[in-house]
Amino acid sequence: MAAPLKSAVASSTSAGFVPRKVFEVSPSIVRSYFLGHHAGALTSMRKILSNISLILECRDSRVPLTSSNPLLESSLAGRDRIIVYTKEDLCASVGGVNRRSKKNRANRWPDNQKRLLREWHSSRHYGGGDSSRTGAVDTVGEAGSSPRGPVEGTGPGSGGRTEVVFTSNRDPRSIARLLDTIKERARASDSLLGLRALIVGMPNSGKSTLLNSLRHVGVRLPSAASTGVQPGVTRKLSTPVRVAAPDSAAGIEGGVYVVDAPGVFVPYVGDVEAMLKLALVGCVKDGVVPAETLADYLLFRLNLVSPKLYADLSPAGPTNDAREFLEAVARRTGKLLRGGEPALDQAADWVVQQWRKGALGRFCLDDLTEEGMRDWEARAAAAGEKISMSQARKRDKEARRAKGAAKRQAAANGA
Repeated sequence: MAAPLKSAVASSTSAGFVPRKVFEVSPSIVRSYFLGHHAGALTSMRKILSNISLILECRDSRVPLTSSNPLLESSLAGRDRIIVYTKEDLCASVGGVNRRSKKNRANRWPDNQKRLLREWHSSRHYGGGDSSRTGAVDTVGEAGSSPRGPVEGTGPGSGGRTEVVFTSNRDPRSIARLLDTIKERARASDSLLGLRALIVGMPNSGKSTLLNSLRHVGVRLPSAASTGVQPGVTRKLSTPVRVAAPDSAAGIEGGVYVVDAPGVFVPYVGDVEAMLKLALVGCVKDGVVPAETLADYLLFRLNLVSPKLYADLSPAGPTNDAREFLEAVARRTGKLLRGGEPALDQAADWVVQQWRKGALGRFCLDDLTEEGMRDWEARAAAAGEKISMSQARKRDKEARRAKGAAKRQAAANGA
């Protein structure tokens, strides 16, 4: 299966080098990571929803479209929602792709991409909502701004309102702006018991880190939630954590409390390219998608953005060959087996981890252009037919069988 991709950042190639325009995707890649505690988390969220006034949904800025989760949208309908695009610092603008440049580390998304995302949210109507319904207007924009637009509804007559915020945990000001936005909702709720918010999102999308950052900025207290580089650290709902103290003068009688929830994956990913993106940013536990496959996909994306990003890892120049790239990385970083053979798995894991922390280029994997967003919605609609949990598990089992058969065939051919 071939996945044609468009670069979200202008391509920059070395003389004579032509990057791949299509990534060949193996049909045996697992396309499900919906675990038992994900289903349990959804059940727990529904049970406490009557006590929740605000949903904080985290989405990874590197996959702003792909990290949306229809399960969370439908299961938590009827509540005001703030879509929080986390890890904004890992998305650089055009011209800020130099791996070692200070400018790259400081860059944020271009304003036009943020604008397109805000407009996209304002035009979407989850659960079949109708934007023409009474009262269907709300603030849909970045924290600190107040453009008016149609609500991103959560169902006919649900009354859910949505705002879009961009944050970076390296920039306390972005967290402070988000906290101000939450406090505005608390004032509007006019509750003597305070505002109760629930943080949700895909696995490893920055939920617990965001909660800790809100707590640091809001009440100057240490971290309350455990975090980690792999998904699945949070397995159950937390107790409410205070992020803003009661302030009668400011109209916040009972303060603001936030409940941290486990990440929830979708039952089945219809688009195999989307699974690669989610695995690359860390929404899927390492090993579910082979490290060498992820490294090959990353090489494909690096070449579309700028081969210069890995120039010091590949002295021979840019390449489309993943094995050649990983052998060069292994020798450059000393990841060698006995006898001096390159440890390709270790090299693959190393380059993926380097990209995740922004040391091998900072760019968005989704195409945030008007055409790209339309294409994404069309693909999502085509791949996202309604399927039951049992169907999702059946498809996952079939994919695992195909993967096992491919391994056995490869072993037989090598014998």
